[in-house]
Amino acid sequence: MKDIVLLFLKLGTIAFGGPAAHIAMMEEEVVKKRQWISHEYFLDMLSATNLIPGPNSTEMAIHIGYVRAGWRGLVAAGLCFILPSLIITLLLAHLYVTYGSTPQLGSFVSGVRSAIIAVIAAAVFRLAKPVLKNRFMVVLGVLVLALNLLGVDEILLLFGAAAAGLIRSYRDQLRKTVTSLIVLSPLLSAPILTSAAGTGIAAGSATLAGLGLFFLKVGSILYGSGYVLVAFLQGGLVDSRHWLTHTQLLDAVAVGQFTPGPVLSAATFIGYTILGLPGAAVATAGIFLPSFVFVLISSPFIPKLRKSWLARGFLDGANAASLGLMLAVTVFLAGSSLTGISSWGIFLSAMGAVRFWNLNTAWIVIGAAVLGWLFSLQ
Repeated sequence: MKDIVLLFLKLGTIAFGGPAAHIAMMEEEVVKKRQWISHEYFLDMLSATNLIPGPNSTEMAIHIGYVRAGWRGLVAAGLCFILPSLIITLLLAHLYVTYGSTPQLGSFVSGVRSAIIAVIAAAVFRLAKPVLKNRFMVVLGVLVLALNLLGVDEILLLFGAAAAGLIRSYRDQLRKTVTSLIVLSPLLSAPILTSAAGTGIAAGSATLAGLGLFFLKVGSILYGSGYVLVAFLQGGLVDSRHWLTHTQLLDAVAVGQFTPGPVLSAATFIGYTILGLPGAAVATAGIFLPSFVFVLISSPFIPKLRKSWLARGFLDGANAASLGLMLAVTVFLAGSSLTGISSWGIFLSAMGAVRFWNLNTAWIVIGAAVLGWLFSLQ
């Protein structure tokens, strides 16, 4: 428990860059460095996480805690990963409500973003080693990468690749073993994705109950990247209820992006902006609570999925898709972040630190932030 608490407090403090970066850091810590789990099992957990609603990186932390120390580890890992971001976000929300703005941290964040691209790329390379042995899975991963860059929905790609892997591996036995799909039902029983605007709460003055129910529903049906959250918030809180202005929404999303930990910490900022500290508490609890429940239900089934002949093909396809999606995130981030000499310099330095010096991710993040600040002074 001590190891879990210390690890996820550290990751929650330094994990900048979004879900793909967080997962890359977890892979380095629990697979490469501590060897708590294997590459194969880590990929299985990642695929299972992609198949259930909620923030992917937070659910990966919860999965790892459960595998390491049961339900106590599940709670400790999830809370410790969320806590640093929660504290920082609350501080920024207080400054925002009091003074109407947040501190300018752009120079530090730009440096970290450049380095995070290198961290994600290195993790994709390590995780891809088992997949590279299967030519079909390599083709599947590349296809997912290309289609995602063209704008095809990531959830459609994930389930499509998983189905392709299932059919490819066991097409001759598909009819005889179709009953094995029963073991997949806990992962596929999540609510159908619908608009968060349809919660049935009328526009008007915000209440703690209404705010909590809104974020509870969002946390229960949010698939894919945490950045999808913006669409839910725009429709539910700006357009429908008018509890936020568009400017306040953009400020909340910005805070979620340049603070470490889950992007969904924007919910904490929004809750504080609308109803103060009680609002922050119910919004945070509402959006993260479903993740703990979903992981507690699905995690025990992951080893059983790998033992099932039919489910194994499904997971292999999902693993290939997960790697393709992570690589697509890397390409997207590189296109938007590596726009000048300074960003390229930080990126190449981080690549060298990861590839040749095997430097810990924490030092890479800190060094990149300092370099970003120094470059901004020129």
